Amino acid sequence: EDIHMQYLNGGADIIETNTFNGTTISQADYELQDPDEVFLINKSAAELAKKATAAYMAAHPGELKFVAGAVGPTNKTLSVSPSVENPAMRGITYDEVVDAYYGQLQGLYAGGVDLFLVETIFDTLNAKAAVYALEKFFADMGVRIPVFISGTIVDNSGRTLSGQTNEAFWNSISHAKPMAVGLNCALGATDMKKYIANLSACADCFVFCYPNAGLPNAMGGYDQKGPEMAEEIRPFCEENLVNAIGGCCGSTPDHIAAVAAMASAYPPRPLHSVEPLMRISGLEPLNYQPNAADMRSTFLNLGERCNVAGSIMFKKAVINNDYDTALSIALKQVQQGAHVLDINMD
Repeated sequence: EDIHMQYLNGGADIIETNTFNGTTISQADYELQDPDEVFLINKSAAELAKKATAAYMAAHPGELKFVAGAVGPTNKTLSVSPSVENPAMRGITYDEVVDAYYGQLQGLYAGGVDLFLVETIFDTLNAKAAVYALEKFFADMGVRIPVFISGTIVDNSGRTLSGQTNEAFWNSISHAKPMAVGLNCALGATDMKKYIANLSACADCFVFCYPNAGLPNAMGGYDQKGPEMAEEIRPFCEENLVNAIGGCCGSTPDHIAAVAAMASAYPPRPLHSVEPLMRISGLEPLNYQPNAADMRSTFLNLGERCNVAGSIMFKKAVINNDYDTALSIALKQVQQGAHVLDINMD
C-alpha cells in the first residue's frame, strides 16, 4: 500500500495491481496454481490498490485516481513452439489460456478494479485469448468496464516476439474496441517513439505508452533518472502522439513525478477517425483499398477450402488431428494465388 501511495503522490493518475503473473499458468511456477489461491491473489491486490486510491482521494478532494487490473502475458506463448526440434509443438492450448485469464478477471473485478489492462503482450494470440476471456466475462457478469491493451516490441525491428508489426497487432485486436491501446516495456522512450507515432496514426481510440527508464545496464538495472526520462518522453507530448504516458521497468515514483510535471504542459492527443477499410493482418497489416477505376488491379483472392463445413478433406483432417494435411490444404491455396485464407472450424 505504501508503494502505491508513493506513486500516487508522485502524480500517477492510474496505478496497476501487482498481478502481472496472477494467472494459474504463471503461478504454477510457485505451486500456487489452485484457482482459489489465484482468485485471492488478484482480489487482495485489487483491494489493496483501491484502498490506496481511496485514501489519496480523501486527502485530495477533487482529484480522481484509478486502479487498473494488470493482466500480464503469462509465461507461455500460443504462437511459438518451446521446442526448436518441433515447430508445431505448443506448451499450452488456447482454451487453457482463456480459462486462466477468466479466473484472473474474476478476482480483479471482485477486488474492485476500475479497468482491465492487458499488458506487455509479446504474442498477439495470447492477447486474443485475453480479449475472448474479457468478452465472456462481461457477458456472464452483465457488466462492462474499460479495457486497455498494451503490446510490447522486442527490438528495433518494431515487432512483437510473434513477429507482428505494431499496426498488424492493432488490426488483430481492434475488434475488441478497447478504450485505449499502447506499447510498454521493451525499449526506452527514444527508441519507442516511431512505433508509438505509427500506432497513434492508425488507431481510432486513445493511445498510451509507458516505456522503460532507458535500457538496462549489464546487471539488469536501470540508470536513467527521472528528469532524463521525462525529456526523452517530451517529443511524444510535443507531437500529440499520446493520451496517457507513464513508466515501466526501472521507473520509480521520482520518474513518474518528473514525467507528470513535464506532461502537464501539453494537451492530450486528439481522437481521430480512421478510413473505413477492411483491415486484417498476418505479420504485416493488410489495409485493403480497392481502386474504383480499375477494380481488377486490386482484386483480392480469398482461399476458402480451410472450411470444415465446405471441404470434406479439410474436415476429415481436423477430426483425425491430421494437421499436416490441413496445413497442406492451406499452403496449396497460397501457392495458387490466395491473398487471404478463410479459416472456418465451426
